[in-house]
Amino acid sequence: MNILIVTDAWHPQVNGVVTTMKNTIDRLRAKGHECTVIEPSNFVSLPLPGYKEIRVAINPWTVGKLIEKTAADSIHIVTEGPLGLAARVFCKRRRLKFTTSLHTKFPEYIHQRIGLPVAIGYRFLRWFHEPANLTLATTSTMVAELEGHGLSRMRAWGRGVDCEQFVPDRAKNRGDRRRPKLLYVGRVAVEKNIEAFLDLPIDAEKIVVGDGPQRQQLQKKYPSASWLGYKTGDELAACYAEADVFVFPSRTDTFGIVMLEALACGTPIAGYPVTGPLDVVEEGKNGALSENLAEAVEQAMRIDRDYCRRFAMKHSWDSVTDVFERSLVAA
Repeated sequence: MNILIVTDAWHPQVNGVVTTMKNTIDRLRAKGHECTVIEPSNFVSLPLPGYKEIRVAINPWTVGKLIEKTAADSIHIVTEGPLGLAARVFCKRRRLKFTTSLHTKFPEYIHQRIGLPVAIGYRFLRWFHEPANLTLATTSTMVAELEGHGLSRMRAWGRGVDCEQFVPDRAKNRGDRRRPKLLYVGRVAVEKNIEAFLDLPIDAEKIVVGDGPQRQQLQKKYPSASWLGYKTGDELAACYAEADVFVFPSRTDTFGIVMLEALACGTPIAGYPVTGPLDVVEEGKNGALSENLAEAVEQAMRIDRDYCRRFAMKHSWDSVTDVFERSLVAA
């Protein structure tokens, strides 16, 4: 099958959307499918203010020519950005069938950044995804939440983790530590609620892996934390494996692949009982959730790290790819 994927999120961005699509595309190609990706480097683009690694296409109206040239059997639109919008308009005008996916709580993000009412954000999402034959969302909890906002024809997609890349470090003797290591991995931005992590009233080493528009401000405000910037591959896996608890302070993420990566390294999760953690954390088994984040951290420190690893091993990218493949429709 010749599959066309249109996305505003692609390398060199480091986020869950890119990770999901890269792993899905790699496995689709391994199964014999031809995959063409239309992404910002195909266009004239500019960096998004505050996110220099995110480039936004400024001539997205040429998407239609690329779609025609591809003559794809199936079309999937990943994001609601300029390229996704242009592809949606073109497909609807040409009466081409397509699928979409919804990866983030876009209305909540925009509300936190510029104050746009959440209701308007969901009105946009309903308009954007309404023509799609099917929309994939991260989890069943997210599907239910989106249906409550009026979206339809939804399917839970799931997320995976590479359990060969992310492995526990059995050599660590955690009992010798004077203070536990608490880890956050992700974008350093207002919607991630990182200050809830940095303000934890716990005598611990707090480590932040990632970068973003809030880093300079927060690094100045919290100089005692360790600010490591972006890490990938073995370096990132080592950060997870060395931590005693992975803290996920976000209240707006739809999943958080970083949680599965931490669990694959044997590190339990502490977070709030909200969409994202609710679909990953088995209370008292691989982590703890509480409106009191400090209590969740204390409880997570007592979790069996071997169970965390076993949980992660049930979530493969192969199963995620199978859901995607079964969801495609003929253009």
